[in-house]
Amino acid sequence: MEEVSLEKRTYGADEVARLLGVSKAYAYKVIRRLNAELEAEGMLTIPGKVSATYLEARYFGGTARSEGDAHVG
Repeated sequence: MEEVSLEKRTYGADEVARLLGVSKAYAYKVIRRLNAELEAEGMLTIPGKVSATYLEARYFGGTARSEGDAHVG
């Protein structure tokens, strides 16, 4: 079986709240909004989780991750 990377691919509400400096309740609103954007692009999402790459791109204008990373959600 292929080994799965331990690098974080999705963030939950606790991580989003901590990264953005917002409440957990607001973090859930952010997750819902970003997941709606991803769904509009035809991406699959997981309720309560958001793609780490997508969140970083939308809120921080880019990412330190490799260019080959795809949107996961």
